[in-house]
Amino acid sequence: MIDDIIFHLGEDRSEYHDAVVPPIYQTSNFVFNSIDDFKRKVADELDNFVYTRGNNPTVKILRQKIAALEKCEDALITGSGMGAISTALISQLRAGDHLLCIKKPYSWANRLVKDLLTKFGIEVSYFESDTTEALRQMIKTNTKVIYLESPNSLTLEVQDLRAIAAIAKEHSIVTIIDNSYSTPLYQRPKELGIDIIVHSATKYLNGHSDVMAGVICADKTMIAKIFHTEYMILGPSISPHDASLMLRGLRTLPLRLQRSDETALKILEYLRTEPLVRKIYYPFTDATAELAKSQMSGCGGLFSFELHTESKEDVNTFNDALDKFFFAVSWGGYESLKLPILAFYDNPGRPNPSIPFQLFRIYIGLEDADYLIANFKKAFDRVRND
Repeated sequence: MIDDIIFHLGEDRSEYHDAVVPPIYQTSNFVFNSIDDFKRKVADELDNFVYTRGNNPTVKILRQKIAALEKCEDALITGSGMGAISTALISQLRAGDHLLCIKKPYSWANRLVKDLLTKFGIEVSYFESDTTEALRQMIKTNTKVIYLESPNSLTLEVQDLRAIAAIAKEHSIVTIIDNSYSTPLYQRPKELGIDIIVHSATKYLNGHSDVMAGVICADKTMIAKIFHTEYMILGPSISPHDASLMLRGLRTLPLRLQRSDETALKILEYLRTEPLVRKIYYPFTDATAELAKSQMSGCGGLFSFELHTESKEDVNTFNDALDKFFFAVSWGGYESLKLPILAFYDNPGRPNPSIPFQLFRIYIGLEDADYLIANFKKAFDRVRND
């Protein structure tokens, strides 16, 4: 049960004076009673405490909770979402291997795949979200990983996780998914056959816009393999203090996610009536809504829409008037956010994105729906009247 995981799992309060909140073990190092004690702990550093780069009591509680939420056997916590994505992908690939990657992943995941992995002799092919059967034809004898992001975090496209997982298992290919959009509360990829689940825990899992963190979830054998090699070598660990803040964030995850989800639905209902909205990107109303609902139980507060205009000046006007939304990257915190794609256009030395400049990514935080709708109305009116 989610409540038992969030409030009790991994918390042996008798070990720390029956305190409600687990202590922060703010230490880099641990001492040993003897040579035999050292040997025993180093032999199983994933489950013992030798050096906080590997394991720490505060971090271990967090690992147990997030693994259980994802219905996985174990988890690793990293210092950022990209730390999790990079560690997971590098752990499964070597020179000469072939990676199948979803066509529109998170921008920095795309940079990792396109600019770094290829630099070390890894072949990469991209596939569209709606080409599951065509994906089978793209598999090569050296294909080792299929990388997914469902839904993705900008145009909210979904992939058929069950079908892709089945195809991958036929060919002994490892599947990895970024599940940041849905969280384990709204989508559990492990139950759909996916091997490794990663998160930007900076988003919903922490939820307070004050911690950078990432998560890798899988079975014990896979986590041990990643831990003893890539995780310990690359050193992407999270600090005990940040792990404690994440434990705090998990306590309210169901309430925060539900609030964002319900408010977003009210705002989307309003936006569908607005003539200045050309298109809405939202998993439960897109062409793949049936598929999305078959593997997700909710969407949370993230969606995108296109402004119905051909004028960049209109986009600027709308953005300036939408002043109750912070202009910022990321999402999943308490505050509502906007990200106008126009900001990525006409920048020296960088190509324009393939996504329309009229697109706004919107994240709905914990504010009241009427308060946010009023701000949308003001922004639309400003465009009409200018």
